[in-house]
Amino acid sequence: MLIIIGTLPVKTMSLTQGFCVFKNGKLEIDGLTLPLINGTSIVMAAASIACEHIGIEKPYVIVAGDIGSGDGSNQLYRFLRNTNFDIAKKSCKNVITMSYLKPNILYAKDVVTALKKRINDILIADSGSMYVAKAAGIAKDFDLFTPDLGEMAFLADHEAIHPAYVRNYIFNSKNDVPGLIAKAYGSHDAAKSLIIKGVSDYVVEDGKIVAQISEPCVPTLEPIGGTGDSLLGIVSALVASGHKIIDSSIIACKTNRLMGALSNPDPATKVWEILRYIPDALNSSIKI
Repeated sequence: MLIIIGTLPVKTMSLTQGFCVFKNGKLEIDGLTLPLINGTSIVMAAASIACEHIGIEKPYVIVAGDIGSGDGSNQLYRFLRNTNFDIAKKSCKNVITMSYLKPNILYAKDVVTALKKRINDILIADSGSMYVAKAAGIAKDFDLFTPDLGEMAFLADHEAIHPAYVRNYIFNSKNDVPGLIAKAYGSHDAAKSLIIKGVSDYVVEDGKIVAQISEPCVPTLEPIGGTGDSLLGIVSALVASGHKIIDSSIIACKTNRLMGALSNPDPATKVWEILRYIPDALNSSIKI
């Protein structure tokens, strides 16, 4: 089962959970319509499309509203720390993707400890959860991070507790991908696997680059926010379907790029407008 945990920038939204579906441009949790906003909404929508196309169960989501105060994130942390997490018990193996949670080191440690009690479950984190995992010293407990090059520089600087404090010489070397990987793994500040997003996407396993994906290159995707979120949703669905993490990462990177190429976007295009190309892009990516 794929379980997505995250926040939405909706001030009045309390903790909500259920199976989600994205149909006809609408994102719903058990009939409740949610706003389409870059972030966790896109992760959920992309995962929903991918899960349906692959032929697996809909994603189960646990979300709360948070406009930056941390209230919704803390509500989710407390829920995960204190609940028996009964939904996870319905499957012998879960993929748990954490998205747009405001860092809280003490809560995050407790939550990851609780989640890792189920040794078969796979933990995936976006940049926000990646930040807190690194700062809390629990990065190695995660199975996959999805940083861009700037975020990779943060993982590579063991002394930095926040991306704003990355030392200048490391930040300026952010295009030295092998060097950043070596630093991050050398100080145990990376997950077991990485997707490093950029002009070329790098797939990394245990500190070694195993794939580099550069095509198709779609320059007009660059100003469209949310393509990292769609990538996170796609890779989560693929892992939940039984593909190995590395295979899922490679397929997801190709799919995300092909989705952009098939949609022929312009800078004004919204990411949710191109998600409908995921099935065709997946078909092509799996054949490549």
